[in-house]
Amino acid sequence: MPLLRQLLHHKIAWVGLTLISLLVFTALFAPVIAPHDPLQVDLMQKLQPASFAYPLGTDHLGRCILSRLVYGSRVSLSVALMVVALTTVISLIVGMVAGYIGGKIDTWLMRICDVFLAFPALILSLAIVGILGGGLLNLVLALTASHWAWYARIVRSRVLSVKESDFVKAAIVSGTRPPSLMLRHILPYTLAELAILASLDLSHMILHIAGLSFLGLGIQPPTPEWGAMLNDGRDFFRRVPTLMFYPGLMIFTVSLAFNFVGDALRDVLDPQTERRTLTKPLTSKLQNG
Repeated sequence: MPLLRQLLHHKIAWVGLTLISLLVFTALFAPVIAPHDPLQVDLMQKLQPASFAYPLGTDHLGRCILSRLVYGSRVSLSVALMVVALTTVISLIVGMVAGYIGGKIDTWLMRICDVFLAFPALILSLAIVGILGGGLLNLVLALTASHWAWYARIVRSRVLSVKESDFVKAAIVSGTRPPSLMLRHILPYTLAELAILASLDLSHMILHIAGLSFLGLGIQPPTPEWGAMLNDGRDFFRRVPTLMFYPGLMIFTVSLAFNFVGDALRDVLDPQTERRTLTKPLTSKLQNG
């Protein structure tokens, strides 16, 4: 696992991986960690302060805040991963076909990308969710539709540069078929950039999910979700500010963790960084005579 070993040499990556591991652990073992049912309503216990029974207090419906935060990690993480996975698959297919085949196919596919790129991602997501309605499936479709074109552009540009490499030309001369050529020779050189983009974009997705849910267009009540929890706490902010503080802190922490890992991946996988590292000893020797 050379990649993992290189990541572990980054202090920032350590912090990010630790926080993400805690998030995944929390999401997987939510029924064990959560002290209460996140959907259980008890109006007699509404807006209670932190106590032994309710470690972070209760919301306006008497639901345990800690339990809803714990189960909300499942929703945010699963939706973000689904969106990034779908976006990656679609962009790989479109970008590789456009970059390798070229011609009219490339032109038409890129014009379609231009249509999606003409709108800000958040505005396009709002429009799609507004038309289709809220809910998990529509949220995933909206976020995928608003982000795949960025990925496809990057894949296409990478394919165009790799396609002109000597080893690819040698494979073509040796009779390698196009499907095998794309999968064995071109695809590995695009995955590194996609891994960096996806890791950085996970934090962006979580913010989008929370933002749409905050506006009432994402995950629908009573499903526990951090953005929806922020929206629920708006009317009680002056009286009980922790109703918005805790979900906001979770969104901030998780987004920061994915950004840390993405920055570390960029340092490890970025070819330019690797090239600078390889040429630094030679430059030092030349300067020293």
